[in-house]
Formats: sequence, structure tokens, C-alpha cells
Amino acid sequence: MVMAIPAFGIGTFRLKSQAVIDSVRTALELGYRAVDTAQIYDNEAEVGEALASSGVRREEVFVTTKIWVENLARDRLRASLEQSLEKLRTSYVDLTLIHWPPPGGAVPVPEFMEALAQCKAAGLTREIGVSNFTIALMQEAIDAVGAREIATNQIELHPYLQNRKVAAFARSLGIRITSYMTLGYGKIPADPVIQEIAKAHGVAPAQVALAWAMQLGYAVIPSSTKREHLAANLEAAELRLTPDEMARIAALDRAERLVDPEGLAPAWD
Repeated sequence: MVMAIPAFGIGTFRLKSQAVIDSVRTALELGYRAVDTAQIYDNEAEVGEALASSGVRREEVFVTTKIWVENLARDRLRASLEQSLEKLRTSYVDLTLIHWPPPGGAVPVPEFMEALAQCKAAGLTREIGVSNFTIALMQEAIDAVGAREIATNQIELHPYLQNRKVAAFARSLGIRITSYMTLGYGKIPADPVIQEIAKAHGVAPAQVALAWAMQLGYAVIPSSTKREHLAANLEAAELRLTPDEMARIAALDRAERLVDPEGLAPAWD
């Protein structure tokens, strides 16, 4: 049975060196218990250092990492995950994702999904999943290992890009959606509708966006290097928006994709 993915965690994208150590350590002090990293972020060792020095027991923290496209071949995937575990100073991670589908289908979906499932069977990861997968790619992954094996699809999702088709497909099969870029590089907290709702609740605009996503059932992984922002973000889990407020945010969707790397991104739904 798939382990429940925490609704709230800290992301580490773009954070390096001491900045990521301090961010993760502060987050854990504040009560965060989920941390998201990836091989390509080049910060797994620093995340591992922060976890090891935090004083929080390893089994209390849900740790996610992601396999980079260069490591998707069957003969490379497990070795790369073992290297990640070494950097993270742990014998297992709670969740391992395929970070991006291989450009041009260079490695067949069944090959890397089966290799990832074997890593789970070997105890290197508790759960497995995908990231940046379209409906068609999700179906290929499901055909390879079964929907019950796929804990989440981590995708760009925010009020300006609500990704409803992918989210609905995942939901129909019991696959959790994890929203990344929930704040849209700062664009979302600056939106007048978000600001108006925040003012009505006496909270920060970022909290409204995060609460919106969680209220829809998505997991979120915002990042910050500032203690006050980390603390405020965490409080979003307690915020409840009204049906009218949720509808107003739903109306903000404009299919504005912020992450679309040339040569890497699939043909989006």
C-alpha cells in the first residue's frame, strides 16, 4: 500500500551550499517533516548534512529525491540512487521520482519504471513515482508497474496553470498530485485576487496559494531561505478558504506554464 505523502514539505530547487543547509535545518526546527531534493539540484549532500545535524530522527522526515534523465537506463538507475543515498546520509529515501521523461523516449518507460520498482523491492526507497509526466506517459508508467505503485506525479501547478486534465486523470487512479512552483516564481502572491483573499483572512498572499492547492488535495513543496517565510508558509496548512474564494482562484487559470525546458519537456496536455 502506498504511504501517504505529506501535504506540506520544503523544496530545495535552486538552493545551494550553506543556503540549503540553513533552509532545511530551519524548516525542521519549525516543524517541517518533508524535504524534497533531486540529483540535478546538486544539493543532496547538503540536504543530508542538514538532516544529520538537525536532531530530528531520520524516520520522522519524509525525504524525496529524483532520478535525472542521464541515469534512467536500467544499468545506471540503481547505482545513481545508491549515490544519492550516500550523499543524503541515509539507507533509504521515502520517495524516489523519475524527474523528467527521457527526451525523445531515449529510454523506454517500462525500462526505468521497472528498475525503479526493483529499487523499492530492495528497500532503497519506500515509494516511487514520476514528475513532469503527461497523461500518456503516466499511462505508460501504469502499464509497466501498475497504478498502485505510483505514489505521485509531481507537476507544475499553480493558479495560473491548474493542469486540470492531468490532475483529474491521476485522481481517478488514486495517484496523488504534488504541486511544484505553487507560487509561480512570485507571480501568484502578487495577483490582485490572491491579495484580496489574503487581506480578508489577515494572512500572507503566499499562504492563500498554498492553502488553495492543499484544499484541492495536492501536496506542496515551497522553498525559502527566510525563516519568517518558512514559518508563514507552514501556517497555510491551517487556512481554510471559502467555496467562493476557491472559485475565484479557479477562474485565474490561463495555462501559463513557467517551466518548459527546450529539448526536455514532453508534449504537454
